[in-house]
Amino acid sequence: MWDMDGTLVDTEPYWLTAETELVHAWGGQWSHADGLQLVGSSLERSSLILQSRGVDLPTDEIIDVLTDRVLTLLRDAVPWRPGARELLEALRDAEVPTALVTMSIRRMADHIAEAAGFPAFDIVVAGDEVTQGKPHPEPYLRAAMALGVNAADCIAVEDSEFGVAAAVASGATTIAVPLHVPLPPSPAYTLWPSLEGRGLEELFDVHSRVSR
Repeated sequence: MWDMDGTLVDTEPYWLTAETELVHAWGGQWSHADGLQLVGSSLERSSLILQSRGVDLPTDEIIDVLTDRVLTLLRDAVPWRPGARELLEALRDAEVPTALVTMSIRRMADHIAEAAGFPAFDIVVAGDEVTQGKPHPEPYLRAAMALGVNAADCIAVEDSEFGVAAAVASGATTIAVPLHVPLPPSPAYTLWPSLEGRGLEELFDVHSRVSR
């Protein structure tokens, strides 16, 4: 089970650009540090914070404006994190079921899934399809159910504090690959500095150690 933004693709700078432009358009201020506070959180929560900074739009409209801007920035190329597509391809070749579990809305998730260039995911759980977003475990529990397995039998790969919290709470073996926001070592998850050079054996070794 894969998180998307920040884990598979380095879209966080695009989201920061979209947030900054929107807040500035309403006369507010938005910094890089402000944007980092939203990494991994639901778009509904992000919208509430943007509203508190003066963006006088309904939540759904904020989500659409941000998503439209990020999709525009993605038009030229999708910034895959090193090793991400290769690992997805290895999983597909080995016929390992996979899920994309993201707080981005469905049209954004579908865009990234299609950009892989092969059927990388068996199912997609998007932010506009869950009642409670990360850090609540619902997205991962829903994905495991859709795959027909228990979350405890799954591996979740995440990059952010909220995402890791959701994955750990679901019971999944969790691998954290932080990017823009560092994560401390913890017995609750396994820290990898990168996906580059990682293979299926290493993924399954982590799960084997955790599930003993």
